[in-house]
This record gives sequence, structure tokens and C-alpha cells, in this order.
Amino acid sequence: MKTIFRISIALLYCLFSISISRADGIQVDKVYHPYVLANERELEWRFTSRQNDDGNVLAQRFAYGHAVSEYVTIEGYIVGERDDIGDFGLQAYELEVRWMLTDQGELWADWGMLFELEKQHKEDIYEFTSGLLFEKEFTQTSLTINALLVYEWGQNIQDEFETEFRLKYRYRYLPALQPSIEIYTGEDFIGIGPGFMGVHRYQGQKQLKWELAFIAGLNGDSKDHTLRFALEYEF
Repeated sequence: MKTIFRISIALLYCLFSISISRADGIQVDKVYHPYVLANERELEWRFTSRQNDDGNVLAQRFAYGHAVSEYVTIEGYIVGERDDIGDFGLQAYELEVRWMLTDQGELWADWGMLFELEKQHKEDIYEFTSGLLFEKEFTQTSLTINALLVYEWGQNIQDEFETEFRLKYRYRYLPALQPSIEIYTGEDFIGIGPGFMGVHRYQGQKQLKWELAFIAGLNGDSKDHTLRFALEYEF
């Protein structure tokens, strides 16, 4: 009953966010799975390069995470970006919480929630992201969906609500090689493209995950494509 109540609240929250304007910035990022492993610790590195008519935006994220229970994990990030004159430096700090609402296989699909708080370095700009994580397996394939609500505020930015949508449909061909199709939407952006991910398991709970995707923006005649890569070591 507690699980049904948690999912009902999450779905109502998702419906509330549908009428909000969609998010701007770089929408191509990680598609989150709703799972948390008890006692998991992880180191993560993400690389994103977006090329459009305005130039190239290069960003990297470095993170450390730790599960505080069998259902909740907390992860801290530092974010670096290349600025307008080509220098790469610290851009933001971020704290992330993932909450697994259901045990894997408990219901028809697996559910979770995501909460992120980000502060821009040396600027009075804050961003709070929250949303619903969904995953369902169909034979050898998996459908993962993230529906996110973003609120931005601060003296250097206009206060506003936005939404993001991320989808990954993955074929579990081999543990080390799982091709997929990924879809992203945000303000003035719809992107789709191929992706790949894999995992190499070591002794015990140790494992190394990798992800690679190339997303093309379907924004009319303008050029807009993004390459993303991520490594995650769990121990």
C-alpha cells in the first residue's frame, strides 16, 4: 500500500508538470534508471559536446555518490564548461538524490524519483530539478523514461518553471554491449539518435559502466547535434 501511495503521488506530480514550458540549455544528458543498490558507492565522469550554429559547448561532470539506504543514494557533482573565449573552468556545483520507489520486479514497471539542486559558480543562479523515473522490461528490451520538472531562480536569471523529457529504448544484446535509441525534448529542442551502453562486472559489487550516444536535433534547418559519453565505477 505504501508503494502504491508513493507512485500515485509521483504520477500526480508528473501530470502537474505537463503544462509547464519546456527546459532550455543542454537537454541531452544521462537517462536515469530508477534503481539503487544497497551500500553502493560510485565515481562518475560525464562528457558532453554540443555543436550548433552558435558554436560548441563543452561540459564535463565529476561525481562521487553513496547509498544512504537500500532505496536512497546521494551524489555530489562539480561541473566544468568551456566559456565564450575558449577557457575551460568550474561552472557549477550540484547535489543529487535518487529514490527507488519500488523493488525491481515488484510491480508491472519499476519506479523512482530524482531530485537535483545546482548552484552556478560565482553567479546568483540556482536550479532545482525533480522528476519521475520509469523502467519496464519487454523480453530482451528495456524502456526507460525520465519526466523532469525544473525550477530556476536567482538575481542573475528570470524565475521560471520548465520541463524535460528523456527516453531510452535499449536492446540487452550482451551485458557489455547494449544498443539503444534515445529521445530528448526541451525548449525549442527535440533530439533523437543512437546510443550504446555496457557493463563489465568485477568481483563482488564492483562494476564499470559506460555510455555513448550521438543525438541529432530536429530543429528545422539549423545544425544541432550532441555527443555524450559517461563512465561510472561502482564499488
